[in-house]
Amino acid sequence: MLDKDIVEYATFGILAFFGFAAIWIAAEKLLFYKRFRPENFANKSVAEIALFKRLTIIASIAANAPYIGLLGTVFGIMITFIEIANNINSLEASSLMVGLALALKATAAGLFVAIPASIIYNLLLAKAEELLISFEK
Repeated sequence: MLDKDIVEYATFGILAFFGFAAIWIAAEKLLFYKRFRPENFANKSVAEIALFKRLTIIASIAANAPYIGLLGTVFGIMITFIEIANNINSLEASSLMVGLALALKATAAGLFVAIPASIIYNLLLAKAEELLISFEK
């Protein structure tokens, strides 16, 4: 049977990895964009590939982090309901609320990763398109 701690550690571990990956890729792309020179590329297509490389990873993180958080919330609520069913005679409202609140923090964590990743993706995409236009000049 699933344990609240296992669900929490797995959810937050995956989301922490996603957040770290998004920041790492963003930092790498910013450094690349800062050093970008059109004359270093044979043609526009090669430059385009280099400019947009790994941006889809950030977009995927932004799109999927809320689902990971939601999955953690669903498992957390299921575990809370199982605990309620097993302890129906000694049920306290405070324990129910704590269980549900802890489950909902997984959704919040997913959004906490997804929103910045989405912003980062859009900013990097705009910069890549701007640099690609500079290739044509």
